[in-house]
Amino acid sequence: MLSKVDVLIVGAGAAGLFCAIEAGKRGRKVVVLDHANKAGKKILMSGGGRCNFTNYEVSANNYLSHNPHFCKSAISRYTQWDFLALIDKYQIPFHERDHGQLFCNESAKDILDMLLTECEKAGVKVQLNCSVKAIQKRDTDSFSVEASQGTFQPESLVIATGGLSIPKMGATPFGYKVAEQFGHNIQATRAGLVPFTLQPRDKETFAELSGIAVDAVVRCGSSEFRENILFTHRGLSGPAILQISSYWQPGEVININLLPDLDLVAFIREKQVAQPKSQLKTILKEKLPKRLCAARFKEETLERHLNQLSIKEIDKIAEDLQQWQIKPNSTEGYRTAEVTLGGVDCNELSSKTMASSKVPNLYFIGEVIDVTGWLGGYNFQWAWSSGWCAGQVV
Repeated sequence: MLSKVDVLIVGAGAAGLFCAIEAGKRGRKVVVLDHANKAGKKILMSGGGRCNFTNYEVSANNYLSHNPHFCKSAISRYTQWDFLALIDKYQIPFHERDHGQLFCNESAKDILDMLLTECEKAGVKVQLNCSVKAIQKRDTDSFSVEASQGTFQPESLVIATGGLSIPKMGATPFGYKVAEQFGHNIQATRAGLVPFTLQPRDKETFAELSGIAVDAVVRCGSSEFRENILFTHRGLSGPAILQISSYWQPGEVININLLPDLDLVAFIREKQVAQPKSQLKTILKEKLPKRLCAARFKEETLERHLNQLSIKEIDKIAEDLQQWQIKPNSTEGYRTAEVTLGGVDCNELSSKTMASSKVPNLYFIGEVIDVTGWLGGYNFQWAWSSGWCAGQVV
């Protein structure tokens, strides 16, 4: 069966659905295809089921890309305030968490239901359980797309298939293969916003800390984040670790300050005067979990009385807790990564419309592009903004 449509969007995730809504509102005949049995699966699982749908503070500084300026146009043309106006229209209750992060009060399903309702109102057809087998450019400016549910001839083709993160949710390299088929360069992909695994010796030392979370500053190169870090049975996780993982390269060391608000040297010296006979472990457990201190220091060090510690020894204790250097073994990879770094080269796309500069009427939106947001609602905002931009012109 042959279907002629104005716009065919491959991928029924956040970006694909949003682009479909905007194109449908313009009176375009829009079909969205997805190989999954349900639209917006990653929306439903995001934010612990509450969907961190945007952030009060959004700027280009919150994104990683080989072209750091590329995202500026889209996020300024469709902003977080525009998306919040839509949330308000649907009266979806939400709340703010740390760092301006916005979550649904009840369920991520509220966001997906809103998108699907908007699609319905705009006359968009969403076809699920439909995989794309082949794409060809016709002599005219249209495409021929062979799918498991028929052949489509769209004027405009939009690739919104996301990255490689969480393959169990259906992630595939499909979008990159389409880009390469049409002569696009792909910036090397890797897992982002992902926990670290540790070297065997470190893993053995810290495995028993599994479940402990502490506020810390984590640094890699010139990038640093302050949030919780979480010890797991495989390594290190928590918001600060996920954030820094996007900047980390294999073989690099990360630097962790476990007591970012404390002048630890001054604290120990004050205690030396006030409580000279106290053991080091007694005063450290005022500031850090006992098990964490036991993992960072030998028992004989922790049992030392404060009046036995030299200035040099105090400096070393502070360094071990506030300039702790650790070299991760690797990351947990795409299996648990929230995003994929890299993707379709921004330099070959229009920053205003997301259109390919190589093939007329071909568009790439969302995570498939080499634009990756921080943790905190930025990747969803990129989906809304890039989808909206393409939706104005497809």
